[in-house]
Amino acid sequence: MTDALKIAVVTGAGSGIGEAAALALLADGWRVVLAGRRLQPLLDAIARSQVPEHALACPADVSQEVDVIALFDAALQAFGRVDLLFNNAGTSAPPGVMLEDLTLAQWQTVVDVNLTGMFLCLRQAFRVMKAQLPIGGRIINNGSISATTPRPNSIAYTATKHAVTGLTKTASLDGRKYNIAVGQIDIGNAATDMTKHMRSGILQANGTVAIEPVMDVSVVGQSLVYMANLPLSANVMFHTVMATRMPFAGRG
Repeated sequence: MTDALKIAVVTGAGSGIGEAAALALLADGWRVVLAGRRLQPLLDAIARSQVPEHALACPADVSQEVDVIALFDAALQAFGRVDLLFNNAGTSAPPGVMLEDLTLAQWQTVVDVNLTGMFLCLRQAFRVMKAQLPIGGRIINNGSISATTPRPNSIAYTATKHAVTGLTKTASLDGRKYNIAVGQIDIGNAATDMTKHMRSGILQANGTVAIEPVMDVSVVGQSLVYMANLPLSANVMFHTVMATRMPFAGRG
């Protein structure tokens, strides 16, 4: 990006990967709209930035169409355009629930956020980016390494993250005519509240329980900034960043 003012929308920005990405973008000179279901975590994240005046907190539930439209309207009102969407908000079913015991409501909750919510944000970003001058922008979807390989008892999360890859490929194709670059970041074992259990032991594919290495979540922010700052003539379509020693490649 060469524009003096770079505007980003980050969903799921109140904690974990979303917060790390938002803070990294702010430190890099971006103006950032932080979106999440609850206002206070967004305000707390902004307070941890060195440039809180460059950030806007916008409560939004990405599974709700009206909230997504209002989120992008707020970004336009505050900053005039959107150059980047980090489509990050996600959820999972309760841990340890086996496939045969997963309720329809639990399944639907994950689908509503991880798939429908990501589509709604993609669609609204397209609407904004194709209408602004200069035309275009960048969208980065959070696929997770579950977009490639499942963990035990994760059918809802894994199915939706596999679907994210389909969203990424199709949106990348459909975005060409609008100068919209669409890519995906697949993240493995970043140290957040959601991965605390990995440091005390997590179920493996062979039925054993093992402690898994994690990486500092700030590394994800660095990766996101790299992808975000590419010129729109270039695109990282798929980027995997993971703890080096985590069991992912091969058979564990």
